Amino acid sequence: MPLRGTQPTGSRPPESIYEEAAAKELTAQGFHVERQVPVPVFYKGERLQADLRLDLIIDDCIILELKSVSEYKKLFEKQLYTYLVLKNVEMGYVVNFNEESLQNGIHAVYNSRYSKV
Repeated sequence: MPLRGTQPTGSRPPESIYEEAAAKELTAQGFHVERQVPVPVFYKGERLQADLRLDLIIDDCIILELKSVSEYKKLFEKQLYTYLVLKNVEMGYVVNFNEESLQNGIHAVYNSRYSKV
């Protein structure tokens, strides 16, 4: 997703810019997109006050976790997997925009605990 504007060579916008641009693009293509969706966390059956927040959820069935980092870590996939399980969503993608080719920055994650309700 190319972003037009003036950026110093080698500089990347923060993740929030990519998030807003992705949400606008997906919405323009007819998808329902929610940003910064709270994910409730429970401890011993009680909901904690602090929620996790996932970046984007598309049509309530795909989660996007957006990154703009020079060093990709498997931890990002574990984070996304947690969101998938807690929201009971089947699949999602970690997208790292700080890659030479965006295609190399897309990592699919599947929820092995997913159940159609």
